[in-house]
Amino acid sequence: MIRSSMKAIILSNQRVLLTKNRDKEGDFYLSPGGGQEHGETFHETLKRECLEETGFEVEIGELLFIREYIGKNHERADFDSHVHQVEVYFICHLKDENCPATPLSPDSNQIGIEWVALSELDSYRIYPSILKEQILSHTQNKSLPIYLGDVN
Repeated sequence: MIRSSMKAIILSNQRVLLTKNRDKEGDFYLSPGGGQEHGETFHETLKRECLEETGFEVEIGELLFIREYIGKNHERADFDSHVHQVEVYFICHLKDENCPATPLSPDSNQIGIEWVALSELDSYRIYPSILKEQILSHTQNKSLPIYLGDVN
């Protein structure tokens, strides 16, 4: 079964908002977002997921890129070889940046949210790792393909 997932790239003041998660290897970071439920549009999914994982309401902007993740083809194949996910990444803006944010329903490994400086992205364990390049290219107005394929 293929799972569709909507993801937010939330930028402000040369920083990106990410969810902070922890596993046996330590802390890792993800874009807020998650799985589409039956009957939801992409935008409905993304608004719900951002509220659940960050506590912030978002306004959804342009589609940035789409990536597939076929678990058996990547370094965590022993853990998620059954996973086939299509992730759709949108540029988003917070409706109210000054609103105190408390995740309403964080993911199981999520321990918080964090604003990460764009200049420090390389020092963080971020999934997918290609996200770093995509964010920096977007902020530098570089033209990128929309469909990235099966990448991590």
